[in-house]
Amino acid sequence: MDSKKLAKKLKKNLACGGTYKEGRIELQGDHLRRIKDLLIEEGFPEEKIEVRN
Repeated sequence: MDSKKLAKKLKKNLACGGTYKEGRIELQGDHLRRIKDLLIEEGFPEEKIEVRN
């Protein structure tokens, strides 16, 4: 999936603002508990997901 499309989908699912820039997705708000599950649902392997504050 295109990174910009993924950012848009995550923003919609999390009801937040955010952006895609410099090769990474930045979301507004605290979504650490939900983001990993959403990425796994999108087909990303769990061991490849790095979530940082």
